[in-house]
Amino acid sequence: MLRRPETLTEPEQLQLKTVRTQCPELDALTRHVRSFAVMLTDRQGERLPDWLDAVRQDDLPSLHTLAAGIDRDIDAVTAGLTLSWSSGAVEGHVNRIKMLKRQMFGRAGFQLLRKRVLLA
Repeated sequence: MLRRPETLTEPEQLQLKTVRTQCPELDALTRHVRSFAVMLTDRQGERLPDWLDAVRQDDLPSLHTLAAGIDRDIDAVTAGLTLSWSSGAVEGHVNRIKMLKRQMFGRAGFQLLRKRVLLA
């Protein structure tokens, strides 16, 4: 369900088809996951409200929770799905600095932490 359909082997496709026909909830979940993946990869943020409505129509509590979370900041999520700008590089640096800080906690002073951040 989480892999691209075109990367599945023939036996995997048959197995997934069998599972989806036997379980309507998994079929609905697969449809929603794949349509969300298309929105992400093709930057189609304008389709988000329709996707949220479709999710709410199915009885999938975990996706309802996701939809509620998206609704809390719908403008930012739509912008993230639509615009080509990304803060991914900045987030990577912040994550790296936090990791260094955790490694150094209680072991040395600020000067050593500063050197590790600047040299890493």
